[in-house]
Amino acid sequence: MIAEIICVGTELLLGDILNTNAQYLSARLADLGVSLYYQTVVGDNEDRLIQTINNAKERSDLIILSGGLGPTSDDITKETVAKALNLPLSLNDDQAKKLEQFFLYRNIPMANNNLKQAFMPDGAIILDNNNGTAAGILIESSRKIFIILPGPPNELVPMFEESVVPYLRRNSNDCIVSRTLKLIGIGESSAAELVQSIIDKQTNPSIAPYAKLSEVHFRITARSTSIEQAQHLITATEVEMRKQLDKYIYTTEEKELEEIIVEILSKNNNTIAIAESCTGGLLSSTLINCSGVSEVFKEGLITYSNESKVRELGVDKNVIDLYGAVSKQVVEQMAIGIKNRAKTDIGIAISGIAGPTGGTEEKPVGLVYIAITYKNETFIKKLQLSGNRMKIRTSAAKQGLVFLYQVLKESDDL
Repeated sequence: MIAEIICVGTELLLGDILNTNAQYLSARLADLGVSLYYQTVVGDNEDRLIQTINNAKERSDLIILSGGLGPTSDDITKETVAKALNLPLSLNDDQAKKLEQFFLYRNIPMANNNLKQAFMPDGAIILDNNNGTAAGILIESSRKIFIILPGPPNELVPMFEESVVPYLRRNSNDCIVSRTLKLIGIGESSAAELVQSIIDKQTNPSIAPYAKLSEVHFRITARSTSIEQAQHLITATEVEMRKQLDKYIYTTEEKELEEIIVEILSKNNNTIAIAESCTGGLLSSTLINCSGVSEVFKEGLITYSNESKVRELGVDKNVIDLYGAVSKQVVEQMAIGIKNRAKTDIGIAISGIAGPTGGTEEKPVGLVYIAITYKNETFIKKLQLSGNRMKIRTSAAKQGLVFLYQVLKESDDL
């Protein structure tokens, strides 16, 4: 099955909105073993959208459109697809009632133009939207499949997972299973080089490497007549890859690094406190996003100024004067200070130069120190990061997570 994605919206062409829908849909189609050959972004223009749809009909089996399902006059996707496929639109009573109930429940008056969202192409399968007013649409026409999804990601993603994924699996002759090996502590090119011979000889399963922030992922996808056989094929490939990559793999689950860390801390009844300077709370915020973090996270401080490092963490002012705030000596005292202050098992501290000013030849922009004190020992990592201010801060926070995982691993706490 050849797939194509069409994202509709002039705001996408103007760069007003980041097209995260295309990124998400591309990754999920790959997980499902669907071959995505084309992506198009088109504005809110009927003629150009019809031309794009006609092109897609000629070359693709599955056409997924996102955006343009709203109640306003420039929301034209549903109407244009219906016109391109010669399908009339009719008022769907069930959808009209759902719209009325949606607004009634929220005690909001329903505008007349909202009723536009209840008109559906004849013969279409309606995809429920539990997070908004725009129902999705699935049309089977001349051996082609058209799926129209709402534009807001918080509506598109659950609709795709709840309605589209089961449909695609039901209509596939093969069972398609994917598993992702998630790595830290190694770059993409180095990781790929270690398993290149395995990648080169693979056809089923297929192996796709891709880089994330401070991570490398290998997605293994297998096709078979049964889920069990597909899992067996994946496991055999994973075993071979682990011979080269095992020390870098932190999970094969659909979890982020911070979630794994919180689980480890909780399992070992460890508590943690964090003192941040250049990252300004990013590391703490990342951990706090995880469910169950209240059991392990006790305190987070942004000690940005030298005065706050001395006052809140007990850092020796003479050490700051001698070595500077961005130094291994200061970050070590910060980590010990936050651990003692919060009475936790682990203290983490980050200090760096995020730029674009403030760097020197001796201490350039991007210099970051991370310290972790745990089990009466302090571990320190020096980094030289690149990019703009936000990228350096984000990378430093992520490296704090990577370093923490590595310390826990070296301490046999996994």
